[in-house]
Amino acid sequence: MIESDRIIGFMGVRMHAWTMRETVEEIRKRISFGLFTQHVVVNVAKMVNMGRDEQLRNSVEACDIVNIDGMGVVWGAKFLGLDVPERVAGIELFHSLLDMAQMEKFPVYLLGAKEEVLEKAVGNLEKQFSDLEIAGHHHGYFWDNEQSVVRDIAQSGAKLLFVAISSPKKENFIHRWRDELGVDFVMGIGGTLDVVAGKSKRAPEFMQKAGLEWFYRLIQEPRRMWKRYLVTNTLFALKLIRCRVMGRN
Repeated sequence: MIESDRIIGFMGVRMHAWTMRETVEEIRKRISFGLFTQHVVVNVAKMVNMGRDEQLRNSVEACDIVNIDGMGVVWGAKFLGLDVPERVAGIELFHSLLDMAQMEKFPVYLLGAKEEVLEKAVGNLEKQFSDLEIAGHHHGYFWDNEQSVVRDIAQSGAKLLFVAISSPKKENFIHRWRDELGVDFVMGIGGTLDVVAGKSKRAPEFMQKAGLEWFYRLIQEPRRMWKRYLVTNTLFALKLIRCRVMGRN
């Protein structure tokens, strides 16, 4: 297992300052040892929302691995003198874990998205990862029948579960049912299946590296996203400055 001094505290949140390679290897080891792992990635919006949503905070704090996704969090941590080697983007981690699962013969289960999007995503993944065993999948509109879906996941034989539902629903669902899912690893992947299915696109690589993925999403969905980013980015910046002035992480 990776040494504990690679775990940092940033704005009251425990995080794992690991590289992508270290993260995948740690998850592989934990699955091989039969250790259950609840995983989450954090970005600026999630960190701000954790400050005003106790249920979300509890769900994130219960996670065994907390990776840093957003570049804003990476830069903020470095601004306060913390050592963060790189961003571990959720969508890239998802693909890396599927590659690992394919090699290790670990079955996976996909939960979330609309039915047609999910079917397209599954088809594309089966082409990309020809030796991957997808033990089951279910769309993300099941809130009147959660227990039945959880039972299907548990009976599927999957070792890894990926939950493609928006925040905070995915974090709270995972936390609520973690002891009954019957898998060794569970991770929320938000809108990843929309990208896999070709319904939406990621920002160009130069925007990703510049920490401007949020701006790309704002351009794509201005009416839905402008208020979210204006509020969360401003609150995060103010809190970051306060921490710097007060000499706290």
